[in-house]
Amino acid sequence: MTQSAFFVLTALTDEPRHGYGILQEVEELSEGRVELRVGTLYGVLDRLTADGLIALDREEVQQGRLRRYYRLTDEGLAALDEEAERMAAGARAASRRIAARRAAPGAAPGLAGGTA
Repeated sequence: MTQSAFFVLTALTDEPRHGYGILQEVEELSEGRVELRVGTLYGVLDRLTADGLIALDREEVQQGRLRRYYRLTDEGLAALDEEAERMAAGARAASRRIAARRAAPGAAPGLAGGTA
């Protein structure tokens, strides 16, 4: 799962959102590290819809423009949960390795004592 897809799914966990709302939520959730462009977002939305991970919730006309709201499906929630656990397991493994290296006699300069 791409980082963009991960954050789009995460943005839809609590409520359906339209494109601009998803962009804002992704930026907030990622603390500004992920800035999706509109073209990229709609490519991700199309792929997630085709995969059954999200679905069109409703369409509304706002100021003469059509807004499509997307919602997370049960399959999308399961995929997000699995990916979040995979990422967490990877982070735990990396943290264990980092701690072991820092604690090892003759640890690489810059890592001993937690300084870099």
